[in-house]
Amino acid sequence: MTPLPTRLDGARLTGTGSKVAVTPHYLASQAAIDLMARGGNAVDAAIAANATLGVVAPETCGIGGDLFALVHTPDNPVPEALNSSGRAGSGASAADLRAKGYSEIPTRSPWAVTVPGCVDGWVALAKRHGSLPLRDLLDRPIELAEDGFPVTPELSGALNRLQDILAGQAAADGLYPETLPPQPGTIIRRRRLGRTLDGIATFGREAVYAGDVGEQLTAATDGVLIPDDLALDQAEWVNPISIETMGWTGWTIPPNSQGYLALAAAWIFEQLDPPHDPEDPRFVHAAVEAYRSVAWERSNLVADPSHTPVDQQELLDLDRLRPRLERLSMQKRADWPTPSAARGGTAYLCVRDSTGMGVSLIQSNFHGIGSGIGVGDSGFFLHDRGSGFTLRPGHPNELAPGKRPFHTLAPTLWTEDSSLALLLGTRGGDFQPQTLLQFLTYLRWAGVDGPTAQQLPRWTTKDRFGNDSAVVAEPHLPATAVGGLTGRGHTVEAAPGWMSGWGPVAAIVAADNGVIGAADPRVASTAALSDG
Repeated sequence: MTPLPTRLDGARLTGTGSKVAVTPHYLASQAAIDLMARGGNAVDAAIAANATLGVVAPETCGIGGDLFALVHTPDNPVPEALNSSGRAGSGASAADLRAKGYSEIPTRSPWAVTVPGCVDGWVALAKRHGSLPLRDLLDRPIELAEDGFPVTPELSGALNRLQDILAGQAAADGLYPETLPPQPGTIIRRRRLGRTLDGIATFGREAVYAGDVGEQLTAATDGVLIPDDLALDQAEWVNPISIETMGWTGWTIPPNSQGYLALAAAWIFEQLDPPHDPEDPRFVHAAVEAYRSVAWERSNLVADPSHTPVDQQELLDLDRLRPRLERLSMQKRADWPTPSAARGGTAYLCVRDSTGMGVSLIQSNFHGIGSGIGVGDSGFFLHDRGSGFTLRPGHPNELAPGKRPFHTLAPTLWTEDSSLALLLGTRGGDFQPQTLLQFLTYLRWAGVDGPTAQQLPRWTTKDRFGNDSAVVAEPHLPATAVGGLTGRGHTVEAAPGWMSGWGPVAAIVAADNGVIGAADPRVASTAALSDG
């Protein structure tokens, strides 16, 4: 196995205790643990961690993006699901864009901006499950914004790539000290964002969706969003969808999330009954084929909940999934239609407290910093989730006012006999469901522990699910597995090393020896922290 990537000082890959937090950034994990030490519960801690990520890792998430969450409480066998993804504005028009000559929605444009749902998500989570005032949850991220924090290699690289788009905007205040992208380790401050967070702590949603910030937000979108769009609460509690596989029940958010793909693929993988050795080519082949058998239809099924062609609860119906098994073989690959691709820039985190409450939360700007459109001098940028829509006339996911777009965000939560067994999620756009499938099969089918599952080799299907079945694999996938895949009709390419874009996966696993948090070694800033 190739060596682990270099870790940041103080970042831990595992944490065991009664209170555990796993996030893409050690400062966010620490904020969650500190808040639980002050009496907050898992929901409080998840909000604090998410707000911290928006300050210290704006290349992944922030208050200009969307949010999904699953919440497990010990007294309820069914987790609660929150869809806080924003709707398209009153000025959105697929016909207008087609008339302008566009075949798809330009990402760096107001047309790609939907109402950001993050803050509405925080308010909804805190109202239903929080135990502390919103002010307490935002104290630490406000402090980091005002007093400063060290730049990670990932943020430094992102700010270098995005300099032409961001530098010079008032919303980028603090991100480019002395007009230059900061080097790793440089202390930067984001005081304007801190001021906006302070407003949220005092006034709630009104601090973003109304007043001066609301006016700046609508102005930034050139009329695509209007005040009436911002006045509508974007957070909605919905019924989760689930499937039973490998002795657990998997839960996720229904469309407009693509979360069902990971659960459906896990069930199909189990039916194929491969060997339990994760380095056996039949194990990898079964996982690749299980994923391909469901992923090909995604673009036609994931859309605004009121426009999906298949009822949400039927997506995981076994009678719908079983016919796929007839086309699958352990000796060769199957052929499926080729879907369209999507991309992403996201942060996933999970938190569990000493009562057994657990939160699986994902929040995103989409393409890195998102649209690159800053909201005046508020210190944050708007996402471009609207680019998840299509311009195809009559398509379920066609852009229209008031609709939620196709979302790559796919958080999961797993229970065993109604008890919380696993919180699991990742960033990675299209790759999310297949990455989650790999971690789950390593954990449940191969029987390894969470930290080991994080280090086993990953692969992706390169967003191509048709006849070529191209697989790209990390270099520590054994040669025997590569040969076995090639012999079954897959083409296999070697990735240049550990792939940071295929994660970071975050997981909290209930094990015989306690609750274990496992962070991903592929991103240097990740951390699994606990009170143990």
